[in-house]
Amino acid sequence: MGIDQPPAPSGQAAPSARHAAVKALLTIDKAGMRGDDVFDQVSAKAGLDLRDRAFMVELVRGVLRYRATLDWRLGLLSDRRITKLPTLVQTILRLGAYQLLYLDRVPDSAAVNESVRMIKLQSRRLGRDWSGFVNAVLRALVRAAEPEWPDAAKNPVEAYAVRYSCPTWLVERWCRNCGVARAEAMCRASVEAPPLTLRVNRLRTTRVALLADLAAAQVEAIATSISEVGIQLARSGSIVDLRGYAEGHFYVEDEAGQLVPLLLDVQPGQRVLDACAAPGGKATHIAVLMGNRGEIVAVDLAASRLDLVMDNCRRLGVNIVTPIAGDLRVLASVGAAPGERRPSAVAHAALSRPFDRILLDAPCSGLGVLRRHPEGKWYKTSEAIVQHRQVQLELLAVTSRLLRPGGVLVYSTCSIEPEETESVIDEFCQSHREFQRDSIAPWLPPAGLPFVTPRGDLSTMANMNHMDAFFAARLRRSE
Repeated sequence: MGIDQPPAPSGQAAPSARHAAVKALLTIDKAGMRGDDVFDQVSAKAGLDLRDRAFMVELVRGVLRYRATLDWRLGLLSDRRITKLPTLVQTILRLGAYQLLYLDRVPDSAAVNESVRMIKLQSRRLGRDWSGFVNAVLRALVRAAEPEWPDAAKNPVEAYAVRYSCPTWLVERWCRNCGVARAEAMCRASVEAPPLTLRVNRLRTTRVALLADLAAAQVEAIATSISEVGIQLARSGSIVDLRGYAEGHFYVEDEAGQLVPLLLDVQPGQRVLDACAAPGGKATHIAVLMGNRGEIVAVDLAASRLDLVMDNCRRLGVNIVTPIAGDLRVLASVGAAPGERRPSAVAHAALSRPFDRILLDAPCSGLGVLRRHPEGKWYKTSEAIVQHRQVQLELLAVTSRLLRPGGVLVYSTCSIEPEETESVIDEFCQSHREFQRDSIAPWLPPAGLPFVTPRGDLSTMANMNHMDAFFAARLRRSE
């Protein structure tokens, strides 16, 4: 079976999808959760079929991706400030506006009428009937010509914040740190819809064979230009129904992420630590590079997320991963502080022997993957960057002690902020003289060499290959 087709263009088939989208947006807004973490829950509760679920996901991601732009367009037509309205009213207005401005296949009448119907059903909850207001603003949006955008020459921060729907603090930061031209490219990238990219599982198949299977299933796909094991699909849809999924022929992973495990230069039979392993993309890739021979210890803070790692291992045929749940800063400490729970016997045994290779794909701000997780634009702050940096340095200090002399540690983030990338490595190397920075160039595919920084690190920031923005540095411990 191929990838699901988009919803029917009539716009009449998905009132339940629109209700579910409102529910998901409210849930994300209230808890600051990632969209991916609420889609299944909301979809199951609403009883959506695959087509309606796909429409719901598109609506939610679209509203989050373009929220500031939607608010600006709506604000030009309303006598009330959009962000001062009740949250439910804001959400339904944005949902209607997104359909009107960005979804050509949805008739204007369906977008407006369904929005009015939804808000009318919430009159008791809101304490008044907002349907007239919603109807008037959305119908004015239908009639209105595209307004003149703010002038970037006069105020680039305001212009990019509106045109590319980015929070002002982030645009200011990128303009200050990267210059206006690079900042615009980074803002523009944040509203791109990311491609669906697969990593071929060489334990089960080859890229040539998987491309042939997809072509036979009438799924349009091409080989990626940088990663030698990547395949990019022309359209997104239901992954579990894609040919080869159940057989473990691929894992969904951005092309930039596929480059990071290569930097470890792992060999069959080695001991490898994946320090922040969930959901298992890099651990399973490492296992493939090792020929499924050796030992990988996969640590993650949450046991439930390690379940995802092991589910992926089973589907992909990986059998060399040992999962360990907990905070590595505690698990790897000598003894335990009074009142702290001591590491389990399994954790102690797994972490008591040195590792040949360590991957620290550290928790970070995630500002390099905003196009993939657009809710991050509205729930991340500059203060979070400082907090993540401290955790990153602590994890580097802990993991470095677990590496054998002559071993290799790769530090990576899906961030493009200096405080979480080059600066972290600089500070770590200054306080850990036994570690040297290696150039990552020898371990990249030839097509990836343009992403080697002058200091020998990997950076895919503002690339033209439709990849996420990743950073990685390779550190070697002296003998």
